[in-house]
Amino acid sequence: MQTLVQVICTKGPSLRDAIVNDPKLEVSGFAVQKKQKPGRAPGWATLHSIEPDRRGALKIEWDAQTRVLLCRVVNRGKGRPHKVVGDFVDYVLAKFRHRIEAINVLPR
Repeated sequence: MQTLVQVICTKGPSLRDAIVNDPKLEVSGFAVQKKQKPGRAPGWATLHSIEPDRRGALKIEWDAQTRVLLCRVVNRGKGRPHKVVGDFVDYVLAKFRHRIEAINVLPR
């Protein structure tokens, strides 16, 4: 199952870079598994929840032209994405509230 989370932002630097380079990311329950190699567009990264009862990964991309952070939450098997999505939205609102104009969650 996949869930799409769109975070629409104000002008500014890449929100993906800010998330990947956040030194307190692990305190929020996420760890970076992979990230973009320098010089390649669009910017992307893969995050995993490190909480014991959470299953799933977030694949995040930053589109600078539209100022949208696209996050695909991917779960395997019977995993339900609601906890990972909730943790991610909570983290983004806590750290980047001043940059966020809207958040859309679309189940697929």
